[in-house]
Amino acid sequence: MLAIGEELIYGNSGVCRVAGIQDMTVGTETHSYYVLKPAYQASSTIYVRVDSDNLQSKIRRILSEDEILNLIRQMPFEDTIWESDDNKRRDLYKEILAGSDRIALVRMIKTLFLRSENLKSLGKGKKLHASDERFLKDAEKILYEEFAYVLDIKREDVLTFICRQIEAISEPEDE
Repeated sequence: MLAIGEELIYGNSGVCRVAGIQDMTVGTETHSYYVLKPAYQASSTIYVRVDSDNLQSKIRRILSEDEILNLIRQMPFEDTIWESDDNKRRDLYKEILAGSDRIALVRMIKTLFLRSENLKSLGKGKKLHASDERFLKDAEKILYEEFAYVLDIKREDVLTFICRQIEAISEPEDE
């Protein structure tokens, strides 16, 4: 059972705090719900049925600062996961977005970013398919919001932070 005040990630809603637990009646049935307040959407409230395994499966723990820094250090070494079949790629990316595997999320972002850069280099206004662009934005939102929250930086500064961390580990040390 989640505790009031606990912080977590809920699906694509990002970082949330458990603000309470309340009973609500929908139709003729009364159930207990977690009341979640998204960290980056102050006016939103999410209600998650306590006894719903499907909704509970969307809850995952927040990474620690050390886990985030280790994940950033690993980013340059992660493989890409391009799938040329549009339907298979869509299904794969939906599965990644719904899951809790941050490494898969990093691979997805890396893949779509590199694909976008490659298309731009070909010229003639080539760019990602609209669905791939949406997947990239969703993946970045999920990952960057968690990083920003844990590292206590602005969301718009996360990419710069990641780049600096990667540069720092790739620079040769002075002898």
